[in-house]
Amino acid sequence: MTSSDSNTKPQTSNIVWRIVDLIVGGIFIYAGAIKALDPVQFANDIDNYKTLPWFISVRLAFYLPWLEILCGLAVIFRFLYRGGLSILIALIAVFIGATIAAKVRGLDITCGCFGHASQHWNFWQHMAVDLLLLAAATAALVKEQVGLSLSFRFFGGLERRR
Repeated sequence: MTSSDSNTKPQTSNIVWRIVDLIVGGIFIYAGAIKALDPVQFANDIDNYKTLPWFISVRLAFYLPWLEILCGLAVIFRFLYRGGLSILIALIAVFIGATIAAKVRGLDITCGCFGHASQHWNFWQHMAVDLLLLAAATAALVKEQVGLSLSFRFFGGLERRR
């Protein structure tokens, strides 16, 4: 292996992780903006889960979209990166838990997280998107925290970032 080959792998890995950051951050900026434009509808969407009182749903509807937007920006611009990713992971995990609880209770919920684009998705489509987002955000946080490239080399295992 030449030195140019060894320099290409870290650059390619960095580009891939940067794309992951842009996708995760962009999705949350978009989803937050959709909800911020119509907080009353978002309050109704939260209330459909039947887990919180209405007054808390309304407060969350005005607060959460801006939190999603700010965390998405933090991930994209890598300012307060770990904090932004940690909050987004927690939000996704809570949402997945609430969605599963609603499904178990027989509630048919239209999430509205992505506006009209996700309005006709079924439960499994929502879960697939949410789990992919959770996996991507968690992998980005683990890569950042541990400093591992997560790229396997032949007999090399995980390589520590330099």
